[in-house]
Amino acid sequence: MATTIAARRGIGETVRAHVALTKPRIIELLLVTAVPTMFLAAQGLPTVRASIAVLVGGALAAGAANTFNSVYDRDIDAVMHRTTSRPAATGRVSVRAGLIQGLILSALSITVLTVLANALSGLLALLAIVGYAVGYTMVLKRRTDQNIVWGGAAGCMPVLIAWSAITGSLTWTPVVLFAVIFFWTPPHYWPLAIKYRQDYQAASIPMLPAVRGPLSVARHIVAYTWLMVTATLALIVVAPMGWIYSIGAGVLGVAFAVQAYRLWAGIRSDRRDPNLADDDYSEASLKRAMQLFHGSISYLAVIFLLVGLDPFVV
Repeated sequence: MATTIAARRGIGETVRAHVALTKPRIIELLLVTAVPTMFLAAQGLPTVRASIAVLVGGALAAGAANTFNSVYDRDIDAVMHRTTSRPAATGRVSVRAGLIQGLILSALSITVLTVLANALSGLLALLAIVGYAVGYTMVLKRRTDQNIVWGGAAGCMPVLIAWSAITGSLTWTPVVLFAVIFFWTPPHYWPLAIKYRQDYQAASIPMLPAVRGPLSVARHIVAYTWLMVTATLALIVVAPMGWIYSIGAGVLGVAFAVQAYRLWAGIRSDRRDPNLADDDYSEASLKRAMQLFHGSISYLAVIFLLVGLDPFVV
């Protein structure tokens, strides 16, 4: 009996480790943008077949990309305090097992999307996986302080996949939705990287807050915030969107910009503190950075909630 229980526990731990390799929380965030995009593309409720294709195929594609990322980044994950417990970093999942998992998930995602939706959505899933696993993880992440900017493009792909799965084509509307997420990614992630900048420095990853001064980081965050807000407003004209989205996007854009400017103003104030090093942040600025990080998640969720609601509101 004890041996059976131990065996079951071992199997359970292995399964949990393989699931953790896919980074489920990131998958959830990606689906938050894909589902409303389906509603907008269908101008109402999409078919069950297309919905299954996007939800299952999209989740599998994201899981595949994250698996490859986890395996390749196991060396730096082992160095950074925030990621030391990840399965590939601790050896709970071997490189071989991780690669096999990534390949299987990739094949399944492309198959599901191609069979249940169309070839275009399957091709876009392939591009998303390769873009994140190779373009960001293997090429950009360790070479440029703009890594998250261009690497974030892979995280924008779910809206293109969802739109193509419903309509069989791409128009300017999903491109603008892509731009919203593309410009949202830096002011979302850099505040978190501010908090963990020493981890990135220890791992020799040139994340912007790890290699640039606080004022430069703050200016970048504000600049991308305005690009993001502009993209959300452009959708009103391009889609076009109704009153519920238009009002919501305007109010949310102002709220996000206010938080970004509060962080920038706080960092400017830090520079007048003689007890603070030129490359350091005050506790108040670190708190504002994390408020912006958490607020950015809510912002994206509500923006896309409005995108999904818009077709149902007269």
